[in-house]
Amino acid sequence: MDAIIVRYCEIHLKGKNRGFFEKLLRVNIEKSLAGIKHKFTAMHSRYLIEDFSEADYSVICEKLRKIAGVHTFSRVLVVPNDFDAIQNAAATLCKNRTGTFKIETNRADKTFQPNSVETSALIGGKMLELYGKNLKVAVKNADFTVNIDIREDGKTFIYSETEHGLSGMPVGSAGKGLLLISGGIDSPVAGFMTIKRGMKIDCIHFHSFPYTGEAAKEKVITLTKKIGEYNGGINLYVVPFTEIQEAIHKNCPEEYMITLMRRFMMRIAERLAVSLGDQAIITGESLGQVASQTIESITSSNSVVRMPVLRPVIAFDKLEIIDVANKIDTYETSILPYEDCCTVFLPKFPLIKPNLEKVVKNESNLDVEGLIERAMANIEKHSF
Repeated sequence: MDAIIVRYCEIHLKGKNRGFFEKLLRVNIEKSLAGIKHKFTAMHSRYLIEDFSEADYSVICEKLRKIAGVHTFSRVLVVPNDFDAIQNAAATLCKNRTGTFKIETNRADKTFQPNSVETSALIGGKMLELYGKNLKVAVKNADFTVNIDIREDGKTFIYSETEHGLSGMPVGSAGKGLLLISGGIDSPVAGFMTIKRGMKIDCIHFHSFPYTGEAAKEKVITLTKKIGEYNGGINLYVVPFTEIQEAIHKNCPEEYMITLMRRFMMRIAERLAVSLGDQAIITGESLGQVASQTIESITSSNSVVRMPVLRPVIAFDKLEIIDVANKIDTYETSILPYEDCCTVFLPKFPLIKPNLEKVVKNESNLDVEGLIERAMANIEKHSF
């Protein structure tokens, strides 16, 4: 019988709280597989997926690759704890293979005889007897390994391939956060990295119609959907930002444009986060990458909120961020040539090290509360 074994890693370190994380990961896997015919069983330190159709196998694997907390998974043959049955299953995996191989046995059921080393030796010898023209034993650097896992519940799992998942922690185990998502490369990566650590996220985007058109918004929607696949679904809140930008442009020195915009974004994000029950704000800022991401600029934007601000890519360089963006399939969308609200009103010489006292003085020229209230009154919600 074919099945899929799903394993976790970091959850093993959780001590007395381990059951909470195991249950949450189980719920997340089951939610992801909803609508696919299968049988799901929780075992000691792993999960077993059975009774799926061959047509659904690749779909199940694709979903498992996007579930935070899944360390590895393997397609396995399931047989009773019987030496002949185990040997026959190993022969099935070795048939039509060429090159070098080795047998590795894990014997959780200590009543099973022969022991692990003897089982590996005996079955390896049988494989040479059956397929010696095509196979040779290699203890190190074998082309493939036949793994034999003899469990205490009377079942043995035999497999030769292992796929890696995201690892990390189950989504929902680290609370909720609100991601400031632009159309750029960095913020989707920041969202993905936060999800991988177990935080469920919502997204907020600031849209400046008519300066930025529907194509720019659709780009952000596409990016949100992509990271939503790792999040177990996602909500995007689109904030009209045009009036705020025009007010800053009209009433404040040009070089303060980006600094003041960021302060408005943080205030609005915090208010929305509180209303949603989110516990942190998440940004894609990378230290020193652009003028608004110096420590002075970050200090300015932080000063208007009390909620924790998470910056998962703060110490990454651009190439490191791009590597992750390619991995999660957001890079090609992020580089589409549609401007976001930050680039439309970009000053020629933005402040690199804004003085907080001067920032506050220039901001006093604006109806801060009124601008925030009108923007929040017209937020659009999109659910995916």
